[in-house]
Amino acid sequence: MDMLWSGWGDPAKAAPLPESVTGLLRDLLGVTPRENGPATLADIDVPAPALTDEAREALRAAVAAPDGLRDDTESRIRHTRGKSTPDLLRIRAGEVDDIPAAVVLPGGHDEVLAVLRACADHGLSAVPFGGGTSVVGGLAPTTKRPFVALDLRRLDQLLALDEVSRTATLHPGLRGPQCEALLNERGWTLGHFPQSYEWASIGGFAAARSSGQASAGYGRFDEMVLGLKVATPEGTLWSGRAPRSAAGPDLRQLLLGSEGALGVITSVTVRIRPLPEKRIYEGWRFASFEAGTEALRRLAQDGPRPTVLRLSDESETFIGLAQPNAIGTTELPQNPGCMAIVGFEGTEADTTARRAAAREVLLACDGEFLGEEAGDKWQHGRYDAPYLRDALLDAGAFAETLETAAFWSAIPGLYRAVREALTHTLTEAGTPPLVMCHISHTYENGASLYFTVVSAQGEDAVAHWAPVKQAANDAILAAGGTISHHHGVGTDHRDWYAREIGPLGVRILQAVKAEIDPSGVLSPGVLIPLR
Repeated sequence: MDMLWSGWGDPAKAAPLPESVTGLLRDLLGVTPRENGPATLADIDVPAPALTDEAREALRAAVAAPDGLRDDTESRIRHTRGKSTPDLLRIRAGEVDDIPAAVVLPGGHDEVLAVLRACADHGLSAVPFGGGTSVVGGLAPTTKRPFVALDLRRLDQLLALDEVSRTATLHPGLRGPQCEALLNERGWTLGHFPQSYEWASIGGFAAARSSGQASAGYGRFDEMVLGLKVATPEGTLWSGRAPRSAAGPDLRQLLLGSEGALGVITSVTVRIRPLPEKRIYEGWRFASFEAGTEALRRLAQDGPRPTVLRLSDESETFIGLAQPNAIGTTELPQNPGCMAIVGFEGTEADTTARRAAAREVLLACDGEFLGEEAGDKWQHGRYDAPYLRDALLDAGAFAETLETAAFWSAIPGLYRAVREALTHTLTEAGTPPLVMCHISHTYENGASLYFTVVSAQGEDAVAHWAPVKQAANDAILAAGGTISHHHGVGTDHRDWYAREIGPLGVRILQAVKAEIDPSGVLSPGVLIPLR
């Protein structure tokens, strides 16, 4: 199934907001419905594909499938940009100025190489397309040349399973649920469940350094990757032939997080784990975000480490985004404090032991045990937030997310700085916001912060958001945070990424890009600043 072209996920799961919520948005934030509804596919005026006959013929020859090259209107629209709020607002307004000239669907590594050669020969760019879930402009290249969307959905196989070494080799076009189903039937799991899980792909997980909601137990996706096979305009690059190596710098770390700018991932070898015998999630309440953060730090540093460990601040807890199924309730609790979700997966004995030991730590940090109901609500609704975002847009609200990470000592200042930047900038623009935040990925030395912002849209919602995003990004770097923990860089964060790594770091990446992609075929302007 293709994702909804003008929103998130499965169109059948879309649902309008309850009247109680639209009334709350109107009364508290001044949100009013837009005069004009979103465009339909038939409304969008799409320019003709900007491909020469020679380029089209070369692309057709590169792929074996009869429908391996598609340049019909609907296919091109469905591969236009990603799923950030500005992306959705623009496509809903019928703006397709950066639509791909065509969509190419290779069936294997050699066909990917052939497509890249054809692009280089005919002055085209190519943007790898997995699940289409980028929220940082990763699918919108900075180029005046025609570009093709390189859709990897046909590379969708479990290529190898080594049960002795506990590794699996996967095609990049496998979506999260497909991958889990293939592994589960053999008794294994990848354990990677980001919010985009239902639609994002294995290749996308690697290319963006994805982090799943069970990262406390299973680790980030880049920690799972043991080997990569990558197609580039200059040929094939392999990296990773052992679990660890001292044979020079690890090229995996150059390719992980490269977002398609340095090559197209065509297979990924990953660490796998046995399917857990038991999964259990529970809720805890803390009086403040500071108190809850301290409890998470204690568990992350001294153990026992849960599999799932996340904390919502006061605003997110109150509104109910920590429990998406409860968003429509009119019986919001008074002084709810901060909700933490703590989950355990593994063998019966291990889960029981870690849960009991973690309980002692949480109680010592003045946590209040809320039981398993809160954890179960989170589990059942953990992929629903993007659908809620669509409903908010339909109601005339602006809703967007941004995230960062820092060392523990910097977390309080980073939290305050980003909240202040968002609140001040939007209030000054006449659209006071609701700003919410949670910690959902923890490490011995630090954690991530994930912000959700809801406000009125303003006259031009995309232009209205641009200075707000800039202020938030500036605040992140000034407070010691990284510009992205797991969303990636894309084009939206590129300038701040350049500031984060410095001029020499930029020149190193540009030099690698020039060597591996001398014609500038791959995702121009994504991740790496143009020369």
